[in-house]
Amino acid sequence: QVQLVESGGGLVQAGGSLRLSCAASGRIFAINVMGWYRQAPGKQRELVAAITSGGSTNYGVSVNGRFTISRDNAKNTVYLQMNSLKPEDTAVYYCNAAGVSTPAWGDYWGQGTQVTVSS
Repeated sequence: QVQLVESGGGLVQAGGSLRLSCAASGRIFAINVMGWYRQAPGKQRELVAAITSGGSTNYGVSVNGRFTISRDNAKNTVYLQMNSLKPEDTAVYYCNAAGVSTPAWGDYWGQGTQVTVSS
């Protein structure tokens, strides 16, 4: 059983910063891609950022240049540093681990953490 536990969400004023963390636990041999998605009320879930085990990154257009994703493979943990936050960044942020070897392959989601940016 693989679990993803997120932390670091909260309330921040526009222009501020937050750092999200997500730790994967369980009998994990490897994780191909770890990433963050978000879903605002009434909107579809969208990619925020993703990072491969080799360190290649991909960002959503709306956060590129403001957010930075990083990863500690030894700890099976992914981080999201969010700077210059805007009210439109308000959403539930979900951690995702794709291509998880346990050794069977699977994808997993965290429970989500709320990020609220006030204007």
